[in-house]
Amino acid sequence: MESRTGFLISQIKQVQSRIFQRLLQDSGIEEFNGPQGRILYVLWQKDEVPIVELSQKTGLAKNTLTVMLGRMEESGLICRKAAESDKRQSLIVLTDRARELQGKYDEVSQKMNAIFYEGFTEKEVLEIDKYLDRILFNLEQSERSSRK
Repeated sequence: MESRTGFLISQIKQVQSRIFQRLLQDSGIEEFNGPQGRILYVLWQKDEVPIVELSQKTGLAKNTLTVMLGRMEESGLICRKAAESDKRQSLIVLTDRARELQGKYDEVSQKMNAIFYEGFTEKEVLEIDKYLDRILFNLEQSERSSRK
């Protein structure tokens, strides 16, 4: 079975990234870019996250993430602190400045979702989400089995 899925996902990701960046700018968010927004999104869900976990949840390579975190620390969005359980482990922590940006980011995300699903019925949106969940499950299962 020949499928264009991989190509389509890649194209969607590229176009989505450009639109999301434009929406951030249109909303007056200049403190971070789209990829940094992914990092903040994860931290807004759960603060004080180790870099390894942040890498897994954002899909960003650890070395890429380290560079981005450095920039975000310089701009006052995050800081690092030693974990209580293991002082060698560094946790990424949101600053008050970053917490204040969550509402604006949520608005941009809602606009992005409206663009994604324009013209779709609620049932179609639920079906797409269900299929994407299955694809993600399959990928994560494959990733786990390849580590063994």
